[in-house]
Amino acid sequence: MGDVLAGNNAVWEFEPDAVVIRYNRGARGARLLPALGERRVPHAALEAVELDEGRRGQVVLRAVPRAGADPLVEAAAGQLKESADPYRLILPESSETLAEFYRDELRAVIAGPGEALTRFLVDAPAPPRSFKAYDAKALFDGRTVSFRWFWTGASTAKWKAGDQSFPVEELSGVDWRSPEMLHGYLRLLRRDGGPQPGEPDQDPAAVLFGLGYGPVHESLPFAAAVLAAIRSVRVRPQG
Repeated sequence: MGDVLAGNNAVWEFEPDAVVIRYNRGARGARLLPALGERRVPHAALEAVELDEGRRGQVVLRAVPRAGADPLVEAAAGQLKESADPYRLILPESSETLAEFYRDELRAVIAGPGEALTRFLVDAPAPPRSFKAYDAKALFDGRTVSFRWFWTGASTAKWKAGDQSFPVEELSGVDWRSPEMLHGYLRLLRRDGGPQPGEPDQDPAAVLFGLGYGPVHESLPFAAAVLAAIRSVRVRPQG
């Protein structure tokens, strides 16, 4: 392989063991894709490749990642709009025959569904990362997540609890609710399994989104980076 297929929203380069996806910075649509820049997707991370009709005069080549292969997809949990799907390549209808060729080439080499994965196969967006939520500034340096509260947005419970720091060793996961939905937030899940307040606005381990706060192209890569760091932590044997 080693060829390149250029679409309206991205360019796919076909390597012997992976697809390298470079997103077009000038393309219209979701801001998430340009923010991702470039991603390398090993064949082992894919379970299917499809070719579908797009809008008038277009076709769409779409790869389907295996469950547990991509921290960005895991963090998004099905909440991304179609235009923000990082595995879609939008092509002119005139490229349909070429797209069929690459679809068949990929189908011959991808892993397929397979067994459940215990580690991510696609790299997460690299730290350090930060974004401005409605009630705090969220920061992640690769080892610790920090929330610094805004007195204008934080609830009394959060303000009284003070600024928060969470080493990834103390976390078990993330709960990201898209800011494009009602009551969006990012909540950190603690490894100790202790009780957390039911509402994110009362939970010092959560930050709230809102109009202009916690946009997808900032908060989702942040959540994916944290999730990947959590997954990479090895639990030390007890005793």
